[in-house]
Formats: sequence, C-alpha cells, structure tokens
Amino acid sequence: MTVLMGQDLPLERPDITGRAALFVPTAAIKGDVLDAVRMGAAIVGYGNHDRTLTIYYESNRFNESNLVKWEQKARKAFERLAENLPTVSKMVSKPENFEQVGYISNKGILIRRMEKLMTWLEKSDALDSAPQSETIDFAPPAPPKKIVAE
Repeated sequence: MTVLMGQDLPLERPDITGRAALFVPTAAIKGDVLDAVRMGAAIVGYGNHDRTLTIYYESNRFNESNLVKWEQKARKAFERLAENLPTVSKMVSKPENFEQVGYISNKGILIRRMEKLMTWLEKSDALDSAPQSETIDFAPPAPPKKIVAE
C-alpha cells in the first residue's frame, strides 16, 4: 500500500511561526507504533530528507482538563514540536504508518481530509472530541502585562 503525502508536506522542524502537518494512522500502522501513539491522539510532524516522518503526539494520558478536545491536543503537540521541548511523546517513523490530513500553525488548524480524521476519532471512540469545522483559529496570546514601578 502506498500512502501519498501532500506535495507541500513541511520538511524540517518548523519554528513557532512555521507550520507542521497533521497526521492520522493508516490501516497499515505497526502495532507497536500505534501502542506508543495511543488511540485518539493528535499527531503533528514534518517530513525528513531521508523520507521518514518526525511526529509529536498528544493523547492526554493524564486526563488534563485543558486537553479534552482534539484541537487542544494538536495545539499542545505542535507547541512541543515547534519549541523543541523535551518529551517522550515523539518518534521518527516510516511514512507508511501515517497519512497527512491537514496543517497546523500557531494561528490555527486547516483540515483537508476531515473524513480521515473522523474515521480515526470514531475508531478511537473519541468522536466527542472532534473539531466542529475544517478550520480552527487560535486566539492570539494575551499581551504582556505592564510593570508599574512604584
């Protein structure tokens, strides 16, 4: 089985102003890879020049209240990837294990293949966390607070 990645699959780690790809597992994913990623996870990443994928994922293993929705998980995984933060929730994988369904940046999410994402979330029994639309805008961060000297 051949899985085609988008022609504009991001290559190399993006910085916080760049964008990464959104992935879901394929039917051909290896069991040990799926066990590591966990069902219902949001998966972000980029292509490497050796034709592998570097992915970061978030499955909300510890049931944090701010990571209930799929897009919240995707944003958390993207921030970890873009800022190169230490985590065990990352791996380099063969591209046959994942297929690209969209893009994520610090401004939001664009899902190009919603049916594939919904199939993944349904299989994971996580449809209640599914996004409401194909585009999700992130609110800009709050401006820094002014320090007033007394």
